[in-house]
Amino acid sequence: MKIYRVYTGDDDLSRFETVEVPFEPAYFGTLWQFEAGSGPVIFRELPAGDTLDFHNPPRRQIVVTLSGSAEIECGDGSRLRIGPGDIALVEDLAGRGHLTREIEGPRRSINIPVPDDFELTR
Repeated sequence: MKIYRVYTGDDDLSRFETVEVPFEPAYFGTLWQFEAGSGPVIFRELPAGDTLDFHNPPRRQIVVTLSGSAEIECGDGSRLRIGPGDIALVEDLAGRGHLTREIEGPRRSINIPVPDDFELTR
């Protein structure tokens, strides 16, 4: 399964990379698991056409888009379109941050906090 990671580079500009997370055999199927961080799990709904100018997320979090779509523009100019089923680890806590444009809506998502020591396995 792929996860998009939005992070701050050494130049203080956000960028993204695609990381493949490993599934492991489980009692029923395969799985990938992690311990959630502290803080609320947020269910969000945003209308198409909204734009949130460059910003930093309030914490490291995994954002799962359930419906609708958005475009994330990173500080380095790269753009990433996310839609239903896409997962992003958003951790560009420093620098300019990223911009979010709601393309198709309403976009519904779940934001799950991750602990400070959380790392994607590469």
